[in-house]
Amino acid sequence: MNVPDVIPIKHEPDYHTSTIGRWQGGQFFASVTAAFPEGWSDWSSDDWQAKKRWCAVLHRFDEAGRHLDSRIQFTGTTADGEQKAITAAEQLLGTWLDTLPEPQYRDIAIAPFAVRFEGALFGLVLEEQDEDPGDMGAELHPDGLGFYPPWDGCYDT
Repeated sequence: MNVPDVIPIKHEPDYHTSTIGRWQGGQFFASVTAAFPEGWSDWSSDDWQAKKRWCAVLHRFDEAGRHLDSRIQFTGTTADGEQKAITAAEQLLGTWLDTLPEPQYRDIAIAPFAVRFEGALFGLVLEEQDEDPGDMGAELHPDGLGFYPPWDGCYDT
């Protein structure tokens, strides 16, 4: 099955997509998420907690779902105190969302995009599926949300 030009994403209050929707200038996807350096996977190392960096993230899109910009800010590592970093990111994200003109939390549909911030990948990236080589899906990085046919806005974590 072909990948659509824009990927639908369902708004789910109190879950992973609770802070997505539309604003006067288009659409947005906001989250508090942890990011590791791109390509890093050494979970056996003693410093993995210092590599787990918490961020506030706000991606903005036009009405057609094309990426306009991303605002990403690091708020701390798990080694610094995970709850402290998450709380700081949530507060920052709340401030950013309050500045969006006329935000409405609801379903969105956005085109794939990718940005890098401090060595980490952020975006909705098309990827070949391990289970079915040749079939494509879209993964939201670093949040770890996967979107697949039938492209109905539902996701896997």
